[in-house]
Amino acid sequence: MRNLTAEHLFNVQNILGEGPLWHPLQHRLYWVDIINGDLYQSDESLTAFTKTHFDCQIGAFGFRKAGGFILATSRGFATWDKDQSEPIFFWNPLPTNRSYVRLNDGKVDPAGRFWAGSMDTQNALGALYRIDPDGSQHTMLHNLGISNGLGWSPDCQIMYSTDSLKYRIYAFDYHLKSGNISNQRDFVKLPMDNSEIVPDGLCVDAEGCVWSAHWNGWQVMRYDPTGQPISMINLPVQRVTSCCFGGNDRSKLFITTAREGLTPTDLQDQPNAGDVFVCQTNTVGQSANLFEYF
Repeated sequence: MRNLTAEHLFNVQNILGEGPLWHPLQHRLYWVDIINGDLYQSDESLTAFTKTHFDCQIGAFGFRKAGGFILATSRGFATWDKDQSEPIFFWNPLPTNRSYVRLNDGKVDPAGRFWAGSMDTQNALGALYRIDPDGSQHTMLHNLGISNGLGWSPDCQIMYSTDSLKYRIYAFDYHLKSGNISNQRDFVKLPMDNSEIVPDGLCVDAEGCVWSAHWNGWQVMRYDPTGQPISMINLPVQRVTSCCFGGNDRSKLFITTAREGLTPTDLQDQPNAGDVFVCQTNTVGQSANLFEYF
C-alpha cells in the first residue's frame, strides 16, 4: 500500500469542518464548519480565506449552475446567493418531533440533481433525499444512522453512499437518466471494534477509486473499484471528516478535519485539529457537478 503525506493548508480550527468542494469555474475551495454555521471560501491562490455565518447549521452545499448555492441545513433545504442576507428555504423533510436530527453530507450528481442525507444517531431513522432539476423532491433511502459521503463512478454506473453509524460505504447501481438506485451492497465495511474508526466523507477520482476520510482514523484511505485499500494519506489529526479534488489540474486532494469531542489533552497533542490540509496525489479527480434547478 502506498503512503502519502498531507500538508497543512489553513489554520481555521473548525469544530466540525466538512464538505470541501472545489468550484470548477471560480477555482476556489469552499467548505463548512457545520456546528458554527460557517461557509468558508478560499482565494484563488489558496493563501487566504473568508467566511459567511448562517443562523443554522450547514451540513452540505452544492454549486448552482445559475450561480450561488444549494444548502442542506438543520432547517431543511435552501438556496442562497452571496447578495442575499438569508437563505431561501424551500423543503424541510426533517421530522418535527426529533430536534436532534439534521441534514448532513450532500453532493450534486452527474445529472445535476442534489442529494443529501440526514443523521439520527439515537434511532437510526435518518434518510437520503434527492432534489431533481424539475424541482421534484424524493426520499431515496430510509433507516440510515448517519448518512454521509456520496460519490459517483466516472462511467455514471455506480453511486456510493456512506452510513457512518453502520461503518459501511455502500455501492448502488445508478441510473443516470432517472436518478434511481438499486442493488445495494457493501463496498467497504470497517470493523466495528473499540477503535471507533468510521468512514466519513468521500470523493471518487477519474480512475474510479474512492477516497474515504476516516473519523478517528488519522487518515484518508483510497480504495480501488473492488473496495480494496491501495493508498493511505496520514494526517496529524484524529478526526478526518471529508475530502475533494481540486487545483488547476484537479490533482490535489483537500481534506477537512474536526475538533468536536476532543479533550484538552487531545487538542494539546493535535494543535491542528479542525484545520484544512492538502495532499498532492498521482491521479486526478472529477470536476464538481453543478445543480441545475433554480
